[in-house]
Amino acid sequence: MSNSILVTGGAGYIGSHVVKQLGQAGENVVVLDNLSKGYKEAVLYGELIIGDTGDKALVSKVLAEHNIETVMHFAAHTIVPESVSNPMKYYWNNTCSSRNLLECCAEQNVKHFIFSSTAAVYGMPEDGLATEESTLCPINPYGTSKLMSEWMLRDLSFAGDLRHVALRYFNVAGCDSEGKIGQSTPEATLLVKVACEAAVGKREAVYIFGTDYPTPDGTGVRDYIHVEDLASAHISALKYLRNGGESTTLNCGYGHGYSVREVLDMVSKVNHKPLHIIEESRRAGDPPQLIAVVDKIHKTLDWKPKFDDLEMTVTTALKWERLIADGKVYHPG
Repeated sequence: MSNSILVTGGAGYIGSHVVKQLGQAGENVVVLDNLSKGYKEAVLYGELIIGDTGDKALVSKVLAEHNIETVMHFAAHTIVPESVSNPMKYYWNNTCSSRNLLECCAEQNVKHFIFSSTAAVYGMPEDGLATEESTLCPINPYGTSKLMSEWMLRDLSFAGDLRHVALRYFNVAGCDSEGKIGQSTPEATLLVKVACEAAVGKREAVYIFGTDYPTPDGTGVRDYIHVEDLASAHISALKYLRNGGESTTLNCGYGHGYSVREVLDMVSKVNHKPLHIIEESRRAGDPPQLIAVVDKIHKTLDWKPKFDDLEMTVTTALKWERLIADGKVYHPG
């Protein structure tokens, strides 16, 4: 049997886009997802196994039976406010389940591990720019749970033969440009998704939290990366490891940002109708600006983003939201 790739959380938003690109590249894909947030309809390639990364017997069986060479680990809870109100949920699923998965990988001699990490590990950098060498100071349990997984992965790689790439995502946005899969996360909190829900009438309004930041228009600035470019970074990371690349951690963004107001203006433009916007005071813990310094990923990987265009990102997200509104694609029911 040829080597296969296990994608945990492969029925979710980002994982499903990676599975699609892996399948199109002819890879043998196995998806492990408990479908708590994902959808079986989103898995366009490979075999879907319904189960949990915290189930050691199941994970070990899947790794052995499918001759898994590489694990891509997306399965995680990702809602920052929820992590603050229910931290143990995040440490159990994001940290303890990751520990279980890594232990199984070590026992089954998995060669490569690509980890879905987050810019939340940086907390609030003073100048709003994050390099891979920036101080790691997460300010919520979500970021801390991911950082703990990074540390476990680092130490396991040092102790044995497993090599890894940890990708620290910035603000993921947009959907598959072909409209086959997209973001159907229930109770979403990502700005582009929320704004597109408002554009199609699913939400009455969209909120701006903070209009007095030291930024050009007073609203927070973030580095938004299209999900298809993020997915292709995982494909590039896989090639890098297969070619003998050393374990590394890389920022995954575009290296520039857009303000909240710029994003909402673009949604209004693409939708040909103004959004109902309500301005509120700042939320605790929101940095004025958070932008990736991306020199390292471009030096390390053969990765060339193709979708670095806010209008195109919003267009794909809004197209998906309209499909949801019309009941034509999978969505929370």
